[in-house]
Amino acid sequence: MTRVIELYDTTLRDGSQAENFNLSVDDKIKVCRQLDRIGIDFIEGGWPGSNPLAVEFFKQMQGVQLKQAKLAAFGSTRHFQKTPEQDANIQALLAAKTPAVTIFGKSWDIHVIDALRIALEDNLQIIEDSLAYLRPRVQHLIYDAEHFFDGFKNNREYCLATLGKAIAGGAETLVLCDTNGGALPHEIPAIIERVHQYCAEQNSQVKIGIHSHNDSETAVANALMCVHLGATQIQGTINGFGERCGNANLTSIIPALIFKMGLECKVGKRIDQLYTTARMVNELANLPHNRYQPYVGESAFAHKGGIHVSAVQRNPMTYEHIAPEKVGNARRVLISDQSGKANVLMKAQKYGLNIDQDDPLMASIITELKELENQGYQYEAAEASFELLMRKALGLQRQFFQLEAFRVMNHKYDMGQQPITEATIRLYVDGAEVHTAAMGDGPVNALDRALRKALTRFYPSLEDMELTDYKVRVLTGEYGTGAKVRVLVESKDLENSWGTVGVSVNIIEASWQALVDSINYKLMKDEKTDS
Repeated sequence: MTRVIELYDTTLRDGSQAENFNLSVDDKIKVCRQLDRIGIDFIEGGWPGSNPLAVEFFKQMQGVQLKQAKLAAFGSTRHFQKTPEQDANIQALLAAKTPAVTIFGKSWDIHVIDALRIALEDNLQIIEDSLAYLRPRVQHLIYDAEHFFDGFKNNREYCLATLGKAIAGGAETLVLCDTNGGALPHEIPAIIERVHQYCAEQNSQVKIGIHSHNDSETAVANALMCVHLGATQIQGTINGFGERCGNANLTSIIPALIFKMGLECKVGKRIDQLYTTARMVNELANLPHNRYQPYVGESAFAHKGGIHVSAVQRNPMTYEHIAPEKVGNARRVLISDQSGKANVLMKAQKYGLNIDQDDPLMASIITELKELENQGYQYEAAEASFELLMRKALGLQRQFFQLEAFRVMNHKYDMGQQPITEATIRLYVDGAEVHTAAMGDGPVNALDRALRKALTRFYPSLEDMELTDYKVRVLTGEYGTGAKVRVLVESKDLENSWGTVGVSVNIIEASWQALVDSINYKLMKDEKTDS
C-alpha cells in the first residue's frame, strides 16, 4: 500500500514572517480557499491573540467552510508560572475554534536555560501539561519540537525526553523542527532512526513530521530525506517564504513526493494547479515571481541553446525531468544569440508563421537576430518584439502608423517641486497627420500618453492596454552616463501580457522603441483576432 503524506502549510504564519511579505485578512482567506481547493491537509492560520489581524482572521474563518483542509491555530506551551486554564496563549488557541492546534516547545537545553530560564525538568512538565489540557478539547493536536536537530546534537537524551512528554500529553504528530536551518541531509538518517527507536520504546504509534528552514539551502532536501526515512507529515510554505532564508518550499516538495518518490498526498489529484497557486500567493503578497524556481518558475522549462531545443522537439525527456503541464507550467523556447534553426522554427510554429528550415529567410532572421543581440537586444523577456521582427522579415507586418518626430521636455521651475514633463508627437495614420502632446509623470509616461492620445481615435482597443512594468539595464559601464541601455517594457490588455525591448545610448529612444513595439504588437494581435 502506498504511503500517504500529510501536507501542512504554514504560509500564513511562518511564511508571513518573511521580509516584505504581508497579507490582509481578505488575502489570507483567499489563500486558505486555494490551499483547500488543491488538497492541502492542514493550513496554519497564525498565532491567535498575537495581534488584531490574527484575531480578525480566525473570527472570519469561523464562517468559511473548508472542504478538505483543516485550519490550525499555532501557539506555545504554557507559561511556567501559569496553569493551562490561566494561560492566555492556551485559551486563545481554544477561542480560535479550529479543528487543529499546533503548539511548540523547547527541545534544545540551551533554550530552556537561556531563553525560558527555567529548570530542564520544568520544561518537560509544561510540555506534558499543555498537551494534556488541549488533547480532549481539540480534534487534531500537533506538537512542534522547536530546535529539535540542534537540541539532539547538543543533548540527545534530554531532547528525546521532550518528545516523550509530548507523547504522554497526547500529541498525534511529533514535528521535528530544524528551526535554525543548519542541518544537512547526511545528518538526518541517524537522528530519525533514533527517534523511531525511541518512539517504539515508548510503545507509541505517534506520527513523525518535519519542519525545516532553508538557512543552509537544504530545507527541501532535509524534508524529503525525512519522508524517505518514514516521516508522514511535511510542514512548509508556498514558494518557500519564511523568516530569514525561508522555509521548505512545498511547490518543490509536492512534485518530488508524487513524481519522484511515488508517494500519495491529496494534492496529487490537483497538482496541475500548483503553478497558478504559486503565482497567486506572490500576487497577493505583491512580490515578484521567482522565474528560476523549480517546477513553477517561468524558466523551469525554458530552453535556450539550439541543440537543447532540437533535442526537446524530438523527445522532451532529453532536457526535462518531468512534463511541465503536470504542474500547470509550460515549455518555453528562448530566443538568444545561442539560437539555432530549431529555436526559430519552434517560435514560428507558435506564432502561426509558415516557414521552412531551408528557406533563405531563415538564415536572414538568424543573422539579424545575432546582430541585434550584439548591439544589446535580448528577447528572452521580449518575445513580442521578436515576433514582430520575424513578421517584418517575412513581409507580414502591417505598418499601423508612421512616426515623423517626437520631442520630450522636462521643466524644473522650483527645486522643491517635481519636474513637469511634456511629450509632443507627430505621426501619420493611413496618410492622416496627427500632431498631439501630453503631460506625464516622467518622460516615458509622457511619451506613452502622447502616443496613445494620437492613436486611440484610430484604434479604440488601445484603451484596454496598460504598461505594467518598465526596466532599464546599463549594458556597458565604461562610458558612464553615456553608456548604452536596454529598456524592457511589459504591457497587458484584458486577455494577455507581453514584453518588448529597445536599445540605445539614449534612454528616451530605447524607451520609445519598446513602447512602439508594444503598441504594434497589441494592434497586430487585435487584427488577427478580428480576422
